[in-house]
Amino acid sequence: MVALQTRVAVAPGDGIGPEIMDATLRVLEAAGAQLDLKEIELGQAVYQRGETSGVAPETWETIAGYPVILKGPLTTPQGGSFKSVNVTLRKSLGLYANVRPCKAYSPYVRTQHPDQDLVIIRENEEDLYAGIEHRQTDEVVQCLKLITRPGCERIVRYAFDFARIHGRRRVTCMTKDNIMKQTDGLFHQVFREIAAEYPDIETDHMIIDIGAARMAVHPSQFDVIVTLNLYGDILSDIAAELTGSVGMAGSANIGLHGAMFEAIHGSAPDLAGKNLANPSGLLNAAVMMLAHLGQADTANRIANAWLSTLEQGIHTQDIFQRGTSFRKVGTREFGDEVIARLGEQPRVFQPASYTARPMQLDLGSAPQRRAARKELVGADVFLHEAHLSPEALGERLESLAPAHLRLKMITNRGVKVYPGGVPGTFLTDHWRCRFVSTEADISDPRNPRYRPVSYDDVLALLGRLHARGLDIIKTEHLYLFDGERGFSLGQGE
Repeated sequence: MVALQTRVAVAPGDGIGPEIMDATLRVLEAAGAQLDLKEIELGQAVYQRGETSGVAPETWETIAGYPVILKGPLTTPQGGSFKSVNVTLRKSLGLYANVRPCKAYSPYVRTQHPDQDLVIIRENEEDLYAGIEHRQTDEVVQCLKLITRPGCERIVRYAFDFARIHGRRRVTCMTKDNIMKQTDGLFHQVFREIAAEYPDIETDHMIIDIGAARMAVHPSQFDVIVTLNLYGDILSDIAAELTGSVGMAGSANIGLHGAMFEAIHGSAPDLAGKNLANPSGLLNAAVMMLAHLGQADTANRIANAWLSTLEQGIHTQDIFQRGTSFRKVGTREFGDEVIARLGEQPRVFQPASYTARPMQLDLGSAPQRRAARKELVGADVFLHEAHLSPEALGERLESLAPAHLRLKMITNRGVKVYPGGVPGTFLTDHWRCRFVSTEADISDPRNPRYRPVSYDDVLALLGRLHARGLDIIKTEHLYLFDGERGFSLGQGE
């Protein structure tokens, strides 16, 4: 039985957000959706009041009582200290899985890929979207890419369970682990481990650049794609645009205890207030939300009315095409046309078949693992030095190394420049200086053997460098985990 008046927080959003939200809510009401709606304010207006997060404290209190959010697109001010509200909501509410279906609606929406029907499952909380950035020197800023094993396990298992539940045949993993061997390498490793538990589902892995290229040319070859946060964001916009318009695609953000539904596109301020925007992306997100809330009959009623509207050539300006479209309409009028067709079935498209199933999946408890044996074997010390050559800096550091540590290499922007650097390598004022145990055997660079050092040895090193006027901006300890190197080699090391 469907619970009446399910509580949903509604954020109209910025730019075109209020217009497409109004059209969407009118369709939901006309279709008989049983929702207790509470409007909340997020985004631009909140930023302008001085809240750098874009979320006021009282809004968090409201959200606590409304586990489902229907959200319009939000604008994040460029630069300054402003943080993305979208990322803040996803991370603060634990919405770890971003589900983005990207399906073609040919011939009524022009596309070169009429058979496209894929779903991108994007990790939603980690990666570069942690937003941990620092300016370290006059010339260099950094962004930390954080990937966790539990985060990888949750999103990969979600992708396989989603594929199995929805009758999908294959899950493709996309990473860049040929370059980022520790971070993307962990994601790929977890994918291989979990794939072994799903012998009924085909699997493959692609490097993200060629994977994106092939998806852009042959999207029908893909079924479910699971990937990291940044890659998933880019891929899903490409995939949505391939269907004919990014304005058509909705998405779900799913956590263990809550969910948020939204269009994948931005706030499009250039279209705001002009009654031109396509509300389909947010409407499709709302349909996904209804199915998630157990109101599948209403979801199907709206989806079929929307499909009928497309079939009858009633189109907004972004998908209007002469010879196929019958009439060009605005945002509000498109909503009216969908309302007028409630109860109709599409004649060409396959009718919608949503089932009353929450999008939260039972992932089970995380496996208990033995803690790895962790050994400190050295440190990368990062220096801000503008006027030293690699050779001069190397000779200086060699003389300052304490008894149990020795300088192994210096890199600049990740490329080895000492010893034996290549003349002509472009240099900045940011140096990574790798010190390892004096007892390390590095005769075989592919399988070096390190000896542990103590934290006191690292402190002694830093003290010596500081005493000689070197500007230390950061250190990273080098560890072995069960004897395996937990750090990457330098480029050219």
